[in-house]
Amino acid sequence: MYRIFKLLARLALGVVALLLLAGVAFANLSPELGGKPTKAQQQAYAQSGHYLDGEFQNLMPTTMMTGGSTFSALWRFLFAKNPAAAPAAPLPFQRLDSLSITRKTPELVRVTWFGHSASLVEIAGQNILLDPMLSVKMGPLSWVTPTRYNPQLAITAEQLPPIDAVLISHDHYDHLDYQTILRLKDKTAHFYVPLGVGAHLLAWGVAPEKVRELDWHDSVRLPGLTIVSTPARHFSGRGLTNRNSTSWSSWVLKSATKRVFYSGDGGYGPHFAEIGRQHGPFDLALMECGQYDAQWAQIHMLPEQSVQAALDVRARVMQPVHWGAFTEAHHAWNEPPKRAAAEAARRQLPLATPELGQPVTLGAGPLPNAAWWR
Repeated sequence: MYRIFKLLARLALGVVALLLLAGVAFANLSPELGGKPTKAQQQAYAQSGHYLDGEFQNLMPTTMMTGGSTFSALWRFLFAKNPAAAPAAPLPFQRLDSLSITRKTPELVRVTWFGHSASLVEIAGQNILLDPMLSVKMGPLSWVTPTRYNPQLAITAEQLPPIDAVLISHDHYDHLDYQTILRLKDKTAHFYVPLGVGAHLLAWGVAPEKVRELDWHDSVRLPGLTIVSTPARHFSGRGLTNRNSTSWSSWVLKSATKRVFYSGDGGYGPHFAEIGRQHGPFDLALMECGQYDAQWAQIHMLPEQSVQAALDVRARVMQPVHWGAFTEAHHAWNEPPKRAAAEAARRQLPLATPELGQPVTLGAGPLPNAAWWR
């Protein structure tokens, strides 16, 4: 009996090992993994001042795991069940009328959030799309990645009007989505991305003349609009062997009369105050606010830190993003807006909390701030 049990145990372990190997092989062969910067590009990145020994660096020392190990964090995520980790039902959303996006004036500043960090910013007559993760499933192995709360979004990539520019903050799967890029590449005029991220887009068939990599503090101009890549405190990588092979950014949008800031992902640091001094004040700041934990405290902000960062960049209004779509941390799904709302009220910072797909139009009356997540 013991020998039979031992044999069965070995067979089970063998099956698990084979499944893991197959999964790893598939993930590494999948087009979702993207491309790789050339050696010439890597040599050029060294001139940026934050690329060393084949990896991009943060402005200040940053530890990925501030408590425990990556394995312990993964084990906790897979097996420590939290009944409040996801909503009991799909979240309310307002279906977006794609025709309304085409009706605008140069003075209009309107932001529509689709969940997580994906947002459409209409400014200076331009359609600017931020981190467009517009798929229901994530990554090459969707059965091991978080499930989207809603089975459909306020709008599909196909329904969006022509996009003047897509801005990518970094290359993680929840911000740079292969399937979305395939659906957007022919209707997008420009893709502005951090150093190294262009290799992914080229591997996916985006025309090279549409792709431009920006280092921190680089800027580009569209009619009536300046776009600036600014620092963030994070990390990157889409596979097992390319950690920090590409850079990460926050973004500044400046028209003649309005300014919008998008934090991308990242931990709190003095770079926010510097961005505020150089480019603020901002009429609206879209701030990362979710997927935080004490185990990775330097690469994602607590909600209270998100509010402080918004104040640092001199934002007149803050809108929390990086929540409302996927569970990637151990807190309750609706804890980020609760904590951010409480801290923003204490600090007297106006907060916009729209439903998914609900436009926020600056200067057009009261901001949407209902606590719909309760």
